[in-house]
Amino acid sequence: MSRPPRARESVLDAFEAILVDGGERGATLEATARAAGVSKGGLLYHFGSKEALEAGLLERLDVLVEADIAAIMSAEEGPIAYFLRSSVMQNDPLDRAIIATARLAQNGSPAASAALRDIRRRWAEAIGPHTRGEAALNLVMLVSDGLYFNNALAGGSIPGPVPEGADMDALIELVEGATKR
Repeated sequence: MSRPPRARESVLDAFEAILVDGGERGATLEATARAAGVSKGGLLYHFGSKEALEAGLLERLDVLVEADIAAIMSAEEGPIAYFLRSSVMQNDPLDRAIIATARLAQNGSPAASAALRDIRRRWAEAIGPHTRGEAALNLVMLVSDGLYFNNALAGGSIPGPVPEGADMDALIELVEGATKR
């Protein structure tokens, strides 16, 4: 797979940042071009419409999720431990792409909603074989959701507990004990 042109990536970076910081309403083509430092014509060269720009973001997300699943499957500590540790947001490219996609879904984008459901399905397919069945898989997925949600709250006015260090190790041990085959 060849690397996309840098200008195209800059436009996607700008679109993603606008979505993350201000939501879908502010993510116009004009605002995206300005934030990317390109003309609107330059943006349209890479993405002929806002729908094409959204599709580009979803393609980026798909590539990042594929890499995440590969990391889950090859993690030395095991898939469940890796998945739970990575559920604490790191403001990395995958986190930003998920948040940007969620902003599109919140505004009614069926493609973004489908992409988010697909991520969850793919994660479940990667984790599922390492659990004792559907209930155990649901436990792993819900603990992951809780870690992600509480981490998102940590920067706001309603801080949530996000385990670190030995506390995270203990949580993973507890979840693995309840779920592993």
